[in-house]
Amino acid sequence: MTTSLPLLALRTFVEVGQRGSIKSAAEALNVTSGAVSQQIRLLEDRIGVALFTRERHGLRLTAAGTSVHPSLRQAFEQIERTVQTLEDIKGRQTLTVSTVATFAASWLVPRLGRFNLRHPHIEIRVEATSALVDIRRDRIDVALRHGLGVYPGLNVTRLMAPVLVPVACPGLVAAGAVLQEPEDCLNYPLLHDCERADWPLWFTAHGDAADPRAERGSAFEDDFLLIRAAEAGQGIALVPIEYAQAEIVAGRLVQVLDKPWPARFAYYVLTKPDAMQRPAVNAFVEWITEEAQDLG
Repeated sequence: MTTSLPLLALRTFVEVGQRGSIKSAAEALNVTSGAVSQQIRLLEDRIGVALFTRERHGLRLTAAGTSVHPSLRQAFEQIERTVQTLEDIKGRQTLTVSTVATFAASWLVPRLGRFNLRHPHIEIRVEATSALVDIRRDRIDVALRHGLGVYPGLNVTRLMAPVLVPVACPGLVAAGAVLQEPEDCLNYPLLHDCERADWPLWFTAHGDAADPRAERGSAFEDDFLLIRAAEAGQGIALVPIEYAQAEIVAGRLVQVLDKPWPARFAYYVLTKPDAMQRPAVNAFVEWITEEAQDLG
């Protein structure tokens, strides 16, 4: 007949084995060092096998302890995931989504109403920041990032690649003037992002030789600021059409030339490896992927 072992003693064994210290395990379990020692003695007495070797600077797992510690640790991690699933099911669920401010304001937030209609029990908390975030440390459920898709240790889903188009306020181009070729843009101030790479690459993609004027002009750290500068008549901006769509529809900006160019970078959905097991995370990733596909 299988011996029934106390769950608390097993949990204590896992923590001590992971940390090699009774004091550290006690801090993790929020109990006293004496309570930890008592649980270890209880477990060893119950099974009749030594699990630790007492050393000067802490405890070391014996061969018996080493053989069972990984599986017990995995078992408790599974219990924690199961409890988290129950917490997600209970009541309203909250998802924290991290992305950059421009993408949040111009693309994500205007569409969130459709997600809310489909999943009224899930509340979305949007954190808009350009700073690097650690999904595990900062308790981020989903991150939407612009890059090359290389994010080690995370699940990565390609969302979409922005298409850049040249836009300006309606009054910038003189009445009757028509821009017919990319080089015609060089007759006006060019507005850049902080890297100043898009305009030269755009000219090259459309067959124009390098021109030093393509690197001149004011630069802005954020695409949102770039669009505002174009609205104010400061020059022609090369921006993702998704970002400027509202301004174009409202007549505050016009696309001055029909020469779109796919950007080198794309937007990606990032989650922790086991996050898709959570229904709320799975629902959000499924929804936002559908939204991006609808653009095509």
